[in-house]
Amino acid sequence: MLNSIAISNFAIVESLELEFKKGMTVISGETGAGKSIMVDALSLCLGGRTDAAVVRHGENKADISASFDIQSYPHVYQWLEERDLENEQHCILRRVISKEGRSKAYINGRPCTLGDLKDVGSHLVDIHGQHEHQSLLKKSAQRQQLDEYGKLTELSKKVNQQYNVWRQLKDDLAVQQNRSSEQDAKIQLLSYQSQELEKLDLKEGEIEALENEQAFLSNIADSQFKAYQASNILIDSDEGNICSLLNQALSSASQINPATKELESALEMMNIALIQAQEAADSLHHYQDTLEQNPERLTEIERRLSDIYETARRHRQLPEALIMLRESVNTELAALQGSEESIDVLKEKEEQAYESLTALATTLTEKRMTTKDELAKQVEEQIHGLGMPHARFLIHCQPLNQVTANGFEEIEYMIASNPGQPPQPLRKVASGGELSRISLGIQVVTAHTSTIPTLVFDEVDVGISGGVAEVVGRMLRSVGARGQVFCVTHLAQVAAQGNQHLRVSKQVKDKATSSQVAQLKDNERTQEIARLLGGLELTEQTLAHAREMLGNVQLQ
Repeated sequence: MLNSIAISNFAIVESLELEFKKGMTVISGETGAGKSIMVDALSLCLGGRTDAAVVRHGENKADISASFDIQSYPHVYQWLEERDLENEQHCILRRVISKEGRSKAYINGRPCTLGDLKDVGSHLVDIHGQHEHQSLLKKSAQRQQLDEYGKLTELSKKVNQQYNVWRQLKDDLAVQQNRSSEQDAKIQLLSYQSQELEKLDLKEGEIEALENEQAFLSNIADSQFKAYQASNILIDSDEGNICSLLNQALSSASQINPATKELESALEMMNIALIQAQEAADSLHHYQDTLEQNPERLTEIERRLSDIYETARRHRQLPEALIMLRESVNTELAALQGSEESIDVLKEKEEQAYESLTALATTLTEKRMTTKDELAKQVEEQIHGLGMPHARFLIHCQPLNQVTANGFEEIEYMIASNPGQPPQPLRKVASGGELSRISLGIQVVTAHTSTIPTLVFDEVDVGISGGVAEVVGRMLRSVGARGQVFCVTHLAQVAAQGNQHLRVSKQVKDKATSSQVAQLKDNERTQEIARLLGGLELTEQTLAHAREMLGNVQLQ
């Protein structure tokens, strides 16, 4: 529950600190005194929208803090604990707005995002504004309220999330199924290129090896002739050859006498030269024996090289780049063909997502059908006590042809104000007074089932008077009995039902206007109730009436 609120330099409030109790707290005051300022400040502290205009004139910033006791609300403590924001049994929210319009938010003294402030605030306070019936005319608000009443909000969120999953898969599938002709043509071209390159099957280093072999086979005849010439010079020629001449030189040198070391060295070198010349001649003979012209192989090599060069020309690539080109083409083709194959996978996923969606939506429909009758019955009982004894309130669930993000049906509140009239959508009810009473009845019913500890009703009793106003007051007091209710009101019948009473007044000092809030004691409260009954001039009659109203409340 809300323990206290501190407001500084907000609108016409200079400084204000208030402490609160359980039950129903009423807030009253003269027109223009700023009865709703506390509600507006609390709304900002809960993450509401703001601007620089809320800062009191002449001040640098507005500062609002609200302290909540959360010991009976473990889900709030858990929310804080998950974000390392826990502070024993309290939750303190703070909002600071600069005169430039900049805003800072804090939870338990630690900076936080506005989103976090809104999130935790939604678990702590529910504000019902005086124009609540305007939003209730929207089908979306009616659906949301029905789901909240039936504790179906989480299930409704799951339906919405699953719907988004299904729609995304459905859109992806449509994109795949409607591929452009350009993509088909690309697949056809890549397939042709891949087949051509796979058929060529060029290997790493093959071009260099083929060119070397081609050069070798093309020069066999010339190589044979030159090997023949070399062997002749070495040993084969009858007209004189190196081996024969070396033999002659050895024969002549060996006859020299006396033999010296120099001569022996020369003889040794000539012997070595002779042996090497003979071995060289043997190698040439062997080489000649291995040389064999192979025109068929040469033709085969030239044809292979021609295929490689021609393929490279068609693809506008260097011959050596064809291997890398084949890998690139195959990779791109696999990706495009994989997108074709993924259609079946996508279709299966889309069907599974739709099955999950329809299962969730069907469960939501079943629960809504039960909840709507219960809520309609409760609301009808409330509006009967609000001066519409013959009204019938129904909640219509219109089935849809196709599941949506909100389920299989459209929710709409229906009302028949008088006997014999067919139910009409709430949005078509012309009377503003009827709308106010119906809206209040709905708010009171949903407040009874709310898990939120603090409920604020900001002049929701507009357009109501007399005995109906007393019923409204009793309704709000009964809601406050289970937690904490704040009610900004101008009706004495409602104000008299409060467990505590705050009066807002406006003062002008040193040409500056400020709003003051005072907690009323017994006699002060009697005077305020009398003022609400009879205006500024208090008579003994209005005071007696006020005392009677307060006494009747105590006897209830």
